Amino acid sequence: MPQQRVMITAAAAGIGRSIARAFASEGAKVHICDVNEVALDAFRGDNPDIAATHVNVASEGEIEAWFDDALDDLNGLDVLINNAGIKGPTAAIDDIDFADWRDCLAVCLDSHFLCARRAAPVMKAQGSGVIINISSTAGLYGFGNRTPYAAAKWAVIGLTKSLAREVASRNITVNAIAPGFIITDMTGALSEEVQKTIIGRIPLARVGEPLDVANAVAFLASAEASYITGQTLCVDGGMVM
Repeated sequence: MPQQRVMITAAAAGIGRSIARAFASEGAKVHICDVNEVALDAFRGDNPDIAATHVNVASEGEIEAWFDDALDDLNGLDVLINNAGIKGPTAAIDDIDFADWRDCLAVCLDSHFLCARRAAPVMKAQGSGVIINISSTAGLYGFGNRTPYAAAKWAVIGLTKSLAREVASRNITVNAIAPGFIITDMTGALSEEVQKTIIGRIPLARVGEPLDVANAVAFLASAEASYITGQTLCVDGGMVM
């Protein structure tokens, strides 16, 4: 199989880092971005063979510049993973500032659109490609006091299904992953009591690991998943079930 050329947003830590390492371990050429300089420095030190660029994915200009550099570095693109997302505000809707709403959607939704917009013509020209958008189980049910995040994650699924229809004739698949409770720096900051409550709702009775998501992404990017498109794969220990 030819070496895969992979771009991943927000991949210096957490789920994104695990995805990047999984692809690199299989011989793929990977180029990531992240906005966190400290995490990027640590990532570069641990993964010298993976290109890593500082990018604020809420900025159209920075995404455009990243694609210019990464496409030149990779000499093309086979797999795009839109992993960027932020927690957003936790509050009743009448207490949420519009600026905070927009910030959350800019990272969690707009970045997916901007990256897919740049990736699509490259993949169309070569007649193949894979786009994987990281949504959330919050994109499958209501999430009170987290409306910006949940709304963005619902929209990511809509983007995925619509784009999958649009590019299917060009041999491009587009799917979403909906992680449940995955242990990362963000979720790990929750109190032990809150974590126990969440685990009590998970049929498999354990938290997920970033590698659980990375394995699902690797499958959707593989030849074995070439007949799968427009789908949302939950990686949640059965919680949504």
